[in-house]
Amino acid sequence: MPDLNFQIEKVSAVSYAAAPLLSFSLRVTNADKDETIHSVMLRAQIQIEVTRRHYSAEEQARLQDLFGEPDRWGATLRNMLWTHAAVTIPPFQKETLVEVLVPCTFDFSVGATKYFHGLTEGDLPLNFLFSGTVFYQDQDANLQVTMVSWEKEAKFKLPLKIWKQVIDEYYPNTAWLCLRRDAFQKLYEYKIRHGIPSWEEAIERILAGAEETVRR
Repeated sequence: MPDLNFQIEKVSAVSYAAAPLLSFSLRVTNADKDETIHSVMLRAQIQIEVTRRHYSAEEQARLQDLFGEPDRWGATLRNMLWTHAAVTIPPFQKETLVEVLVPCTFDFSVGATKYFHGLTEGDLPLNFLFSGTVFYQDQDANLQVTMVSWEKEAKFKLPLKIWKQVIDEYYPNTAWLCLRRDAFQKLYEYKIRHGIPSWEEAIERILAGAEETVRR
């Protein structure tokens, strides 16, 4: 019976895709090197292990929106689910290397985006939790089916610069902000009423007015 193990070897940004993607190179190894694996329908739950890294004072300030004041982090810092991914692995013996494509978003209503953006340097500690179905050939050449053990996982440190690279490539000098429709309508009417040509200038004017009110 197959006993598969998994290791993430590297990651790279995917250029010219329809949406921002990271490609993780996954090495899959079977304990029985002579056993024929016909295919694997593999799923991965990708978690961010936020407690496995140190945070500078600047990063602590940038992450308050997500975790609160640093003195509460002992209670608020918990592993975060980033996303799910799936890949179909073709036939192999002993081991094979496949690419796992993971979509990225720059939507600031998503906790993972807030976390990634709040970091300034270093790595993102990830944990891939695997599950899935294995189709293999037994000693009598019969097709058999088994499941990937739920205890199978692979830890990986995603360099922050790689995530920033893919975001900068697809959203150069841009950030996405999701607003309630009523809030958007008020902003839209303000922009039209004052003849402001761009959204950036409208927001800058509102912020400047708010800061002036605070000073007074």
